[in-house]
Amino acid sequence: MDLILITAQVAAETGETAGRAIGLGLGTGLAALGTGIGLGFIFGKTIEAVSRQPELRNDIQSIQWLGFALTEATVFYGFIAGLIAFFV
Repeated sequence: MDLILITAQVAAETGETAGRAIGLGLGTGLAALGTGIGLGFIFGKTIEAVSRQPELRNDIQSIQWLGFALTEATVFYGFIAGLIAFFV
């Protein structure tokens, strides 16, 4: 009887750990997907803007790099949130 209870407890803990791992993977993956889409828009619009007004290239690129940094940070936020959910 005790062996059955121990086995059930181990199975429950393993399932909980697996669920946490899946959540971590999904959270990080969705954050990376959103960031990839955002970066595609940023660089695509930068190319369009520089094509239309080449004399503003330096101004446009400085704003582009700010947007890149802010968008890239969302991956790290998603990863950290996933790690917190996994270990807490």
